[in-house]
Amino acid sequence: MYKCISIDETKALMDQGEIILADIRDERSFSEANISTSVHITQESVENFLMNADKDLPLVIYCYHGNSSKGAADYFASQGFKDVFSMDGGFEAWRVKY
Repeated sequence: MYKCISIDETKALMDQGEIILADIRDERSFSEANISTSVHITQESVENFLMNADKDLPLVIYCYHGNSSKGAADYFASQGFKDVFSMDGGFEAWRVKY
């Protein structure tokens, strides 16, 4: 089960300690701008990510506007990640504020 969190809650989690921040947007969008600590997850890299990620760390997933990240968050929760979040507003909301 995943939870939806705001960009402010995401920033607070980042400030508190180690989290995994996952960007699921396309390659071009990620290369043009992203949240500096994020990892880019694509169809091609998802298996490698699943094998190597620490599933005990909180995982925050973001996309463009916070819609696609919900499906991805549900998927990662089903793959054994303990605390999974979808960031409401996505990168566009983050970019406007931060």
